[in-house]
Amino acid sequence: MTSLFTTAAHAETTILALGDSLTAGYNLPAANAFPVRLQQALKDKGQAVKVINGGVSGDTTTGGLARLDWMLAEHPQVALVELGANDALRGLDPARAEANLDQILTRLKKDNIRILLIGMKAPPNLGRDYQTAFDGLYPRLAAKHQVALYPFFLDGVAAQATLLQTDGLHPTAQGVDEIVKRILPAVEPLLPAAPSSTQAKP
Repeated sequence: MTSLFTTAAHAETTILALGDSLTAGYNLPAANAFPVRLQQALKDKGQAVKVINGGVSGDTTTGGLARLDWMLAEHPQVALVELGANDALRGLDPARAEANLDQILTRLKKDNIRILLIGMKAPPNLGRDYQTAFDGLYPRLAAKHQVALYPFFLDGVAAQATLLQTDGLHPTAQGVDEIVKRILPAVEPLLPAAPSSTQAKP
């Protein structure tokens, strides 16, 4: 007889995916957005999770910070922070992006939320000094806050024409699946151990 009891470790974990259009699923069917595909991949591995799509197209780190408290009303236990791409595309000051992300991480840690900081990379046309300042802010913040870092959200997808939409910036559905495959090992350690296939007995 299967036990009717479940442990806290097996309760559903709420994950907030806080980001911009890359998270939101720009120009894709809702079912192909990153949070939906990540949720399915985790469930396929035995995780009881709900991934909230906290992506807003065009959002900068300033926008993400402004709406953070509203997003936290969902009471997530885990947060994936994917912000900064639009700051770089607009050539905004990397110091401001770093300060905004610093505040976001501080707020998440205040609520004891487990965090994966997801990095972005500045476009090369902005010059080496800008690239150095922008690209370096993610490892600096991860070290300061002692949180996990996934260095580049578009790893394995950027510059791959078959995995990008015609704008050359946003992933196709196949690109999203590649992102999910690559980021999964960085997300899993933030979750409770998946339930064993062995059923408990009375």
